[in-house]
Amino acid sequence: MAPRLGRLAGDEKTRLRERDQNVAWRKWYKTERWRKLRLEVLLRDAYTCQQTGVICMGKYPAPNSPVADHRIKHNGDEQLFWDIKNVQTVSKAYHDSEKQKQERAQPGW
Repeated sequence: MAPRLGRLAGDEKTRLRERDQNVAWRKWYKTERWRKLRLEVLLRDAYTCQQTGVICMGKYPAPNSPVADHRIKHNGDEQLFWDIKNVQTVSKAYHDSEKQKQERAQPGW
């Protein structure tokens, strides 16, 4: 039986789908421009996590798969989003743990 109020706790797929629909800048991640920028960053950084030194050779969702991460949270600021100097290669493990902890610790999160 579907919940009457919102989604089921732990329903990550639904949460992500809702976020993609409700946050306008999320569509930028689906563009060819982003795919090219991401590849350029991964090549520049030699597929190496810039925070831990781990070689990012895994395939998503492996912990050592590469993630193109914004150093400074952009919050929809186009200049920060598209600035190659603001994007770094990190491992999925780092991005999903340490990076998320850092962002949650910031005021206004």
